[in-house]
Amino acid sequence: MVDIKCIVAIVERGKADKIVSRAKKVGAKGATILYGRGTGQSEALRFLNIHIEASKEIIIILTEMDKYKSIYEAIIEAGRLKEPGTGIIFTLPVSNLMGLHHRELFDE
Repeated sequence: MVDIKCIVAIVERGKADKIVSRAKKVGAKGATILYGRGTGQSEALRFLNIHIEASKEIIIILTEMDKYKSIYEAIIEAGRLKEPGTGIIFTLPVSNLMGLHHRELFDE
C-alpha cells in the first residue's frame, strides 16, 4: 500500500486553476476544486480596516508521500501563500482510501 498525503489549499476565488496547473507540472495527477465562503470578512474589516474577499476556492490534491513536498511548495509559490491574506495550505494524512485502485494499472 502506498502512503498518501492530502494537500488542502484555500485561496482567493479565481486563482485555483492557475495553482492547480502549476501543481500538475511538478507531479500532481489531478485536483478537486470546491467553492466556499469565509466568515472572517466582517471581523477583518471592523478590527483591521482591511477588505478580505469572502469567496474562496478550496483545492484538494491526493498524492503519494514522496511527491507531496514539491507539489506543496509549487502551490505556495503559485498562490503567493507566504503573502498575508492570500490563503492557507495544510496537509492531512489519508487512511482507508477507496476508489483509486484503477490508478495502479496506469502507474505500472
